[in-house]
Amino acid sequence: MKIKKAVIPAAGLGVRMLPASKAVPKEMLPIVDKPAIQYIVEEAVRSGIQDILIVTSRGKATIEDHFDRSPELEERLLHSGREDEVREMREIHSMANIVYMRQKEILGLGHAVLCAQSFVGGEPFAVLYADDVIFGDNPACGQLCAAYDEFGLGVAGIRQVSPRDITRYSSLKLRPVRERIYDILDMIEKPAPGQEFSLYSILGRCVLPPEIFGILERTPKGAGGEYQLTDAMATLARESGMVGVEYEGLRYDMGSKLGFLAANVETALRHPVLGAEFRRYLTEYGKHLL
Repeated sequence: MKIKKAVIPAAGLGVRMLPASKAVPKEMLPIVDKPAIQYIVEEAVRSGIQDILIVTSRGKATIEDHFDRSPELEERLLHSGREDEVREMREIHSMANIVYMRQKEILGLGHAVLCAQSFVGGEPFAVLYADDVIFGDNPACGQLCAAYDEFGLGVAGIRQVSPRDITRYSSLKLRPVRERIYDILDMIEKPAPGQEFSLYSILGRCVLPPEIFGILERTPKGAGGEYQLTDAMATLARESGMVGVEYEGLRYDMGSKLGFLAANVETALRHPVLGAEFRRYLTEYGKHLL
């Protein structure tokens, strides 16, 4: 079944990015010349998805403003003869059908996804975590959608992390199927040392069947006193099965200051206009670091 809808949970407080995220949603922090969340929406669109729900919270109205029209700005740009910029501004608001819902209490990723139940209806849907920006010619979300189409099971985007980092993420019990494809047998959120199944973790993307909502409704609070989507997916994996896709692409953790800096530097180097000049700058600046 073709995946037509996506949910982007973007209600988090962004405490790891303070003080920058005190007044500016972390999802709106720029990677060179676009806010991070625009790259995520573009990935969903490139995966064939047109209906997108962004789950927000108090203080995040700028996300809605960004994907809305700005007639005054467009008029000013047209008056200045800057048609290319006008075209780019119009593409932002027309790339997808984007709707918004507020998560009135920040109760965890599982609760944010549960808020999307009326939007999703009885269809499978993609979840793109707002902290994870993934670049690649083959969009990561599209790779997961293809696996859902093939197997008809919930799909998680997975990667290996370091032994130090596994306690900050989830840990998966896996059985290999073929290259980059695994059966997910079980999982645990934020495992204590010694509880890890493996160093594979869910990082940033999943495609879920509508049955996940019934599981979420009966899933108690977990790690951090929040409703964890991982806990619900663990039940789904044990009861119905799930597939893990070790997706291709460059992933950046936009909830981390180091990840934010790496995303900006590496994206600037690839930028079609700024790339060459920025590379010269870095090469010259690097001489002072030796």
